[in-house]
Amino acid sequence: MLGQLQSLLTDFYDLEVAHDVADFLITDAGLASALDGGARASDEKLLIAEHGGDAEVSLFLHADLMDRLKANDPVAALNERNLADFWTAFEGVSHFIYFAWRASIDVPMTLFEMELQAEIDKFIVTALLLRRQGERPPKSLHHWLFQLPSFANDLSREELLRYERANYYAAKYCGKLWPRLERRRDSEPLQRELRRFYRLSRPAKIDLIEAC
Repeated sequence: MLGQLQSLLTDFYDLEVAHDVADFLITDAGLASALDGGARASDEKLLIAEHGGDAEVSLFLHADLMDRLKANDPVAALNERNLADFWTAFEGVSHFIYFAWRASIDVPMTLFEMELQAEIDKFIVTALLLRRQGERPPKSLHHWLFQLPSFANDLSREELLRYERANYYAAKYCGKLWPRLERRRDSEPLQRELRRFYRLSRPAKIDLIEAC
């Protein structure tokens, strides 16, 4: 399943990523906690340790999460029973792809950029998956993704600010995209815009969104 999600992203954005996300997957919560220095527990986390220009990377997705997704595969049928788990796992895949692609072209990135792109990716790929499965993306998708989620109580002030800003800017940008996403005839121009957005710098992305 993770390989299919990786292909969805790399094909949509026309990215060359040499690494397979499944090769970096760990599902043991104890191992993830040890690698992360006992930081805040989460069902999904991209773990990065940089040493002199090299990076050691692991994507943690909790074993229980992966078991639920195997039993109710969202790539085969995305529905209300697996949507939340799909978004959790897909966020990790999005983080991995963004980091791996940026590293491959030697372009630095921030955690905020990673979070912003993941929020946009979840919105776009959810709609794409539903289309492929013969379903129409619901009008409430934007509300579900950007208005309903709450943030963990144990986030640091810095983390909370980063998540709130990513949610705000992604919601604003995806709100602009929604009418075109709903109209299937605009798919090619929309894809070109999203590919261009993916490659912009952080300031350029914010300027573009603020102009919405």
